Amino acid sequence: MAVLQKIRKRSGLLLLAIGFALLAFVVQDLFTKGFKSQSKDVGSINGKDISFEQFRIKVANAEKNGQNGQPVSQIQAANQMWDQEVAIALISEQFEKAGIRISDNNIIEIFKKDPNIGQNPAFLNQLGKFDLAKFKEFFKNNPDQAKAFEDRQTDAEINAKYQVYSTMIKAGLYATNADGKFKYKLEADKINFDYVSVLYSTVKDSDVKVTDADILEYMKKNEKKFKSEETREIEYVLIEDKPSPKDEAEMKAKINGLLVGSVVYNKETAVNDTLPSFKAAANVAEFVAENSDKPYDSTYVSKQDLPAEHADKLFALPAGEIYGPYINGKYYCLSKAMGRKAGAKAKASHILISWEGTKVPNKKEKRTKEQAKAKADILLAQALANPGSFMMLALTNSDDSSAQQGGDLGYFAPGQMVKPFNDFVFNNPVGKIGLVESEFGYHIINVTDKQDAIRLATVAQKIEPSEATINEIYTKATKFEMDANSNKDFAAVAKAAKLTVNPAVKAKAMDEAFGTAGNQRQIIKWAYTSDTNVGDVKRFEVVNVGNVIARLKKINEKGLMTVEDAKPSVEGILKNKKKAEKIIAKMKGSSLESIAAANATTVQNAPAASVENSVLANVGAEPKVVGAAFGTPTNKLSATVEGNSGVYVVKTKSLTKAPKLPKYDEYVAKLKAANAQAAGRVFPALKNDAKIDDNRLEFY
Repeated sequence: MAVLQKIRKRSGLLLLAIGFALLAFVVQDLFTKGFKSQSKDVGSINGKDISFEQFRIKVANAEKNGQNGQPVSQIQAANQMWDQEVAIALISEQFEKAGIRISDNNIIEIFKKDPNIGQNPAFLNQLGKFDLAKFKEFFKNNPDQAKAFEDRQTDAEINAKYQVYSTMIKAGLYATNADGKFKYKLEADKINFDYVSVLYSTVKDSDVKVTDADILEYMKKNEKKFKSEETREIEYVLIEDKPSPKDEAEMKAKINGLLVGSVVYNKETAVNDTLPSFKAAANVAEFVAENSDKPYDSTYVSKQDLPAEHADKLFALPAGEIYGPYINGKYYCLSKAMGRKAGAKAKASHILISWEGTKVPNKKEKRTKEQAKAKADILLAQALANPGSFMMLALTNSDDSSAQQGGDLGYFAPGQMVKPFNDFVFNNPVGKIGLVESEFGYHIINVTDKQDAIRLATVAQKIEPSEATINEIYTKATKFEMDANSNKDFAAVAKAAKLTVNPAVKAKAMDEAFGTAGNQRQIIKWAYTSDTNVGDVKRFEVVNVGNVIARLKKINEKGLMTVEDAKPSVEGILKNKKKAEKIIAKMKGSSLESIAAANATTVQNAPAASVENSVLANVGAEPKVVGAAFGTPTNKLSATVEGNSGVYVVKTKSLTKAPKLPKYDEYVAKLKAANAQAAGRVFPALKNDAKIDDNRLEFY
């Protein structure tokens, strides 16, 4: 009581002390962050700020919607949306500079090409055509839908402008008849020449030395090719949360106990209950529910769906018999055979012939239902006459994506396909070929295989570390963290603890993948924190993985990539350059024969090379060598040429010029096709020259 009385008397002083402590905490935080407040913008592109609040909403929507039917993480969604923001900002600048404007009609045309709009029954007239009046009326009567549609309108406007922009680029890169003629000559003019080659492979790698300084000098001369984003290199030790041998032995003993009956004291009845074994259990589903970490599964499974290591024995198990215990992944299992079903799974191929109005987006040709039936009947007759041709018939005729696999649909269970298709396959024997109609079109079906299936009741108990093992793992991890922080030699500490240092992860600021530990955003974020320095060590507890003890090994600043990263692509180039110097010093002589003799090689001939086809027999593409042959007068020796595979000297024998053509349309068309791809090269060029500030690290 005396102590409480003293505290009451000094309560004012205590509150004052607490206040000063809180103030000190705030001041320290301000100094730590350098009085820097978090930006309201997630970044800027050529001076245009991207609001975080708007960006956050887009990321949330992208995360919710996923990509191609697959879920995405927040970081994946943020990266996806950032790339989109950059692309839109850069390309929109070009729209403004070019003065591109679009009308409502342009946007409507974009909508009509979207199958979800252009083929939506709500917007079609009696003839099955898109009806603009119906389209507008729908949104007039559904204001909530109209609000949600605004973003799509914005996207459509950008797409419409991009189509105009792309068309302008294509129009600017026209191809004339003269261009076509030149293209023709590059392909058709033939050069016949002799040559001597000394390949780079004749000089040992050990005879030439490429230093890091050489690689750096080369990178600086070709700076644009070796640009690199800022990265962090993080090495780590992983101490997994895995059961000890003692834990595994105890789990095995526990599941083995299910093979025999047991006596258990019942607290409610105060008497001993005799529990049946797995084999003797009257209610198998109830037994599994009470003893398994996985629920009872009553479905039939084929042999290929069973664990590969145990499939043969499980599939051959007589009804009522037990197999196990066996390990499947992280579980000890016991399986009891509950029955077998013949033909439970089937495999089939099909050729789909659809018509206008069916639910198939990528039809190979437009046709009516009558035309589709006529074509299907012809294909059916061909397939019946020659079943071996089915794959090729599907490949060349089917409107379904399975055409790429020759119509093969793989294995499926009853009910997975539309009813007419399902009924045909499961009611007919293997080898049967026939025709059915569904909502997708006419299917010419070939039943290619059927499989029996079995039903198993499986008790699966997860092999997990015990509490004692978890405590040991935690102690080991924390001790390693402390030792690594006090000793700068991370590898030596790991070796002393009998642990392995994993190869360093090279991470960008917005990465999340972290080696064998999977997606670990918190580790990468730590490495990019301003108060994390090279050599710092930190332990992270990762659910279902274990303890990751990470060390920031290196910081690679934005700019030129590291010599280590460039070495695989640059070292070979520089070695060949140095080998070329050694080879050129020996390639002396007044004739090809004398040069060949001096280098223990032979004179070879290229009878009909062209600029567009510069492949030399047994060597590969050598455009510089063929170019030198075109540029060297007949019967004269060229200077030495450093090619892709070695050093060459050529002697031109004859030039055969291609005959003139009345028209060069074919070659003009080739150039136009190449020019059509030019619009796709615009964005990388714009991005390369843009000023982009990325603040996402502050928010994610």
